[in-house]
Amino acid sequence: MTKQLELFIAGEWTKGTGDGSYELRSPGTGEHLADVPRASQADIDRAVAAAYAASEEMRHWSAFERAELCLRAYELWQGRVEEIARILTMEQGKPWRAEAIDDIAESGDYLQIAAEDVKRMKGELIPTTERNRRMFTVRRPVGVWAAITPWNFPVMIPMETVGPGLATGNAIIVKPPSHTCWAMLEAARIIEEAGFPKGALSVIPGDGDVGEWLVTHPGIQGISFTGSSETGKRIVAAMGLKRSIMEMSGNGPLIVASDADVEAAAVAAVYGAYYNAGQVCTATERVIVMDHLHDEFVDATLKAAEAVRLGDPLDDETTMGPLNNEPVAAKMDRHISDAVGKGAEVLMGGGRATGYTTNLYYEFTVLDRVPEDALVSREESFGPVVPILVARDDEDAIGIANRTHLGLQAAVFTNDVSKAFWYADHIRSGTVIVNDSTDFWETFQPFGGAAGTETGWGRQRIEEFTDLQTVVFNLSLPPQGGVPA
Repeated sequence: MTKQLELFIAGEWTKGTGDGSYELRSPGTGEHLADVPRASQADIDRAVAAAYAASEEMRHWSAFERAELCLRAYELWQGRVEEIARILTMEQGKPWRAEAIDDIAESGDYLQIAAEDVKRMKGELIPTTERNRRMFTVRRPVGVWAAITPWNFPVMIPMETVGPGLATGNAIIVKPPSHTCWAMLEAARIIEEAGFPKGALSVIPGDGDVGEWLVTHPGIQGISFTGSSETGKRIVAAMGLKRSIMEMSGNGPLIVASDADVEAAAVAAVYGAYYNAGQVCTATERVIVMDHLHDEFVDATLKAAEAVRLGDPLDDETTMGPLNNEPVAAKMDRHISDAVGKGAEVLMGGGRATGYTTNLYYEFTVLDRVPEDALVSREESFGPVVPILVARDDEDAIGIANRTHLGLQAAVFTNDVSKAFWYADHIRSGTVIVNDSTDFWETFQPFGGAAGTETGWGRQRIEEFTDLQTVVFNLSLPPQGGVPA
């Protein structure tokens, strides 16, 4: 029997007041997993009103009170990891054993980290020019946030907002994508059980209309968005003066310098292309190899790729599942065709895999001598492909690397510390990884981008959810009256 999902609005589970419902289907099997009710603008209004009331209540709590609830939710999360991971695998397609379990476990870590960070977030006493004045700063919650999140990490990315947002006294309305919302709805049950006020979290999946209602709603003070740069541009144009945390795609390079460990670089490039089937903003989007290392790198890459196991994401042996949706698969088709038409050579894969239940399984692909003007080099492919570009020297490699507007995360392989620092100084990227995959990250590291992308984790992330308030006392006036109750 098909599951009938409900929306979590203002602390209540409801079918909403929108018109009808839509189907949630598995990319791995094509199975009709669930029906999801559609929300209406009235549902958004109700969620925003409840969120405002909850944020007004929580802003007056101590940091320790909010941290206690976050830690309670974190403890409850530990008992639900495998269950929610299985839902994530069914609706998103990432391998359950190889990826989804760690994905969900790590998603809960944002609650624990936020609980620790908020207890150490403090203001400062500022010197003044007058002896009878005292001036200090404190941090206050922004208020009500809308988190508009993508389908590739439909629990982890919302929790990047939910954890620090709740810990600092904000209320959050999460809009997951319509076709990958079930796991996040289940995660909302944990926040509910932990005892946060009604309205502190709402989860309202939907299409672009739900996102537009949230972005333009006068009761929303902040927007957290992760997704394509095109959607991000539309949000920025529509949201007005709201606070925002935006992360809009990546096209980061992996550079194999002249003294690199070629085998390690190849393994990292392959991992960055098959992890989540390449559907990651920090995936291996371009590999820039010194010309004299080209043949050695190609051989090492093809060898490393032999370990990739494409298959049913619920199979414990699978390391790469299907792509999530047809537009992504069609983009891969288009990028590969364009690259071949411009002179690139397909060394492995190059198309949709046959013999599977759906047409979303894609062969692990290696493209050689990709020209810079190819779409696979200029745009984010979001699929399991290693595009190999050739550079003459370090200066040429930097030039190729920086010819992008999507400078989120880059990697460089070198055994020379001075060269590593040189690359870090010259790459226009929010993060530079030395001798590891572009897909490396940890939940508490700062994570930001250059040229159109910006976000933050760790201490920087939690401060994003607060306003800095300055308080100035004039101590020269004599006290009058009593102390307020």
